[in-house]
Amino acid sequence: MGGSTLFAAPELKPKSRLTFILLGIFLGSFGVHNFYAGYTKRGIAQLCLTVLTLFYASAITWIWALVEVCTINRDRNNIGFV
Repeated sequence: MGGSTLFAAPELKPKSRLTFILLGIFLGSFGVHNFYAGYTKRGIAQLCLTVLTLFYASAITWIWALVEVCTINRDRNNIGFV
């Protein structure tokens, strides 16, 4: 079969920055913006911190989400948001 490959790597499309920001603002306490960007461990950490403290730490995780929305400009695959 020569040097050809049977399976091509999937083309990764950039994600929307606006969607990332809106998810961070409205659902940031649950880490939804991180799941969207591919940062699963961060998303799980924010979700667990919010739920396991019976929402007492939701203000902390929401501020954490706002900081991420302002500082993160690439997804987990190092593709910039559009």
